[in-house]
Amino acid sequence: MIGDLFTLEGKVAVVTGAGKGIGADIALSLAEAGADVVAAARTQADIDETVATVGAVGRQGLAHACDVMVTEQLEGLVAATLERFGRIDILVNNAGGSFPRPALQMTERAFEKVLRFNLTAPFLLTQMVVPRMVETAGGGAVVNISSGAGVQSVPGMVAYGAAKAGLNQMTRILAHEFAPKVRLNAIVVGQILTPGAQEVLGDELIAQASANIPMGRLGDVRDIAACALYLASPASSWVTGRVIDVSGGADSAPLAFPVPPL
Repeated sequence: MIGDLFTLEGKVAVVTGAGKGIGADIALSLAEAGADVVAAARTQADIDETVATVGAVGRQGLAHACDVMVTEQLEGLVAATLERFGRIDILVNNAGGSFPRPALQMTERAFEKVLRFNLTAPFLLTQMVVPRMVETAGGGAVVNISSGAGVQSVPGMVAYGAAKAGLNQMTRILAHEFAPKVRLNAIVVGQILTPGAQEVLGDELIAQASANIPMGRLGDVRDIAACALYLASPASSWVTGRVIDVSGGADSAPLAFPVPPL
């Protein structure tokens, strides 16, 4: 049965940024497919809640507080996963993000912090996890969560866009280095209607953004989680080094940030 290819029974997944939004729903979706899940984020209460949802669908979970900006905490995440479950099959590099800021108002420190959060941290964790995948499970899959800012020209997002573009290219290069034992793919995430986005944008901006998306609506976290499940599962066993766009068909940013002219 084709549905069997989406089964993750016996697999162990690590998901960063798993306390809320896309990361939390990816963690739940992988658990619903049969995986045990390590949920990592900075806020213990958030990942405790995510792990509770994992347990509710009959899978084991581990809530591990981790700041992906700190190398030693990434190492601790890998060690804790192996101590609890003895293997790693799936890594989802979801943690990331940035606030809009005009380029001329961005400090050197702020620029490098955005790069660290969205590019360097996923690289370091992947570098740590891939050898353990091969040693403990014989191989695995890495899913990087990217953004439309990495493929579109979005004013106010220079550091974030550069970091996500780098994440896309890193995915392609490492896929070649690690094939055939470990597959790497990325998801370019479009405008998603998370509870936070609903509160910040309001109905008027949501309607405006929806009008700029061919599918006529903002995305749901499940749209991204479904793609992540595909890329993490045997259903995509012949897919690696791909950057998959999940944006409702939008070729440009549905919303523009106001940036002052020179």
